[in-house]
Amino acid sequence: MAYPQKTEQYFLPKVGTYKDLQRRQATVPELGPNEVLVKVHAVSLQYRDLAIAKGQYGAGITENFVPCSDLAGEVVSIGSSVTEWKVGDRVTSNFCTDHIYGDHTNETGKSALGGGQDGVLTQYRVLPSHALVRIPSRFSYIQASTLPCAAVTAYNALHGPVPVKAGDYVLIQGTGGVSIFALQFAVASGAIVIATSSSNEKLKVAEKLGAKYLINYKETPDWDKEVHRITGGVGVDHIVDVGGPSTIHKSLNAVRNGGQINVIGFLWTGPDAPNSDLAGLIFPIIRGAIQIRGIFIGSVEKFRAMNRLIEANPEKTIPVVDKVFPFDQAIEAYSYLESQQHVGKVVVQVSA
Repeated sequence: MAYPQKTEQYFLPKVGTYKDLQRRQATVPELGPNEVLVKVHAVSLQYRDLAIAKGQYGAGITENFVPCSDLAGEVVSIGSSVTEWKVGDRVTSNFCTDHIYGDHTNETGKSALGGGQDGVLTQYRVLPSHALVRIPSRFSYIQASTLPCAAVTAYNALHGPVPVKAGDYVLIQGTGGVSIFALQFAVASGAIVIATSSSNEKLKVAEKLGAKYLINYKETPDWDKEVHRITGGVGVDHIVDVGGPSTIHKSLNAVRNGGQINVIGFLWTGPDAPNSDLAGLIFPIIRGAIQIRGIFIGSVEKFRAMNRLIEANPEKTIPVVDKVFPFDQAIEAYSYLESQQHVGKVVVQVSA
């Protein structure tokens, strides 16, 4: 195909509300020697996208920016020095385009899509070739669009310095994108999963995906005590904590000595959090020799390792997509995500 000159895209004039999203035509930039032009087929939404739109995330750019971090698409043109990719390849991009391997840094964080730089809710996106990851062979574009943030975060949580192993107890909180992927990856690794939710209907979905124990935290508000009952008083080996301030204290009670709490949310609400809260966190960590690990997505290296796990477990790792919205209903997709009715992921289909 001829190199496209224009791309239709969404942008947010300023932070405040996703309801202010507008559409515009923008010029497609010329490719640099190490860049690739991707035709975007699908974009999945994150809670982060809601928070950025509301000005609650501190992402960096706050005016006239293209939102969203997770795309799946097709390579339509490559720069003169690109050798790894060819036209027609099916790809996703890493969340932070410059986080290739190793630990997250302040510098790699500046390359976060939809926050540190313009995002991917657009028909065409130029990306550095080093940021791209091949889509697992059996996945559609819609399924693959769910991988860059939620799936890589879940994989990084469970396969970090102390990887999950067969027989471990893993606690997941809720049934959003990260939690569902964590459930699937834990099951694929032979772990025993305890799932929590406020909805019995959502817990039924978790059970179908392999969760062995189910806790409705509205019916059982002391869910940390229930976790100890399930584990014979020991506690779980791994927790994927998505609640942050609302769940961290119960997570500290529910994890075993020497266990892992993988924090996906924020530990507290901000720099003005009271000292008593900080003390309430630190003492149990010291007392239990607990490792709390903050998770900021993951590197290209992690992404590719995760895809190897997916390819090796084809029946257990199919992305759970709750609802797909057409490109002209992106605001409705945001609204549906905000309603928290979904299980798994919400996706915007940009092109067929």
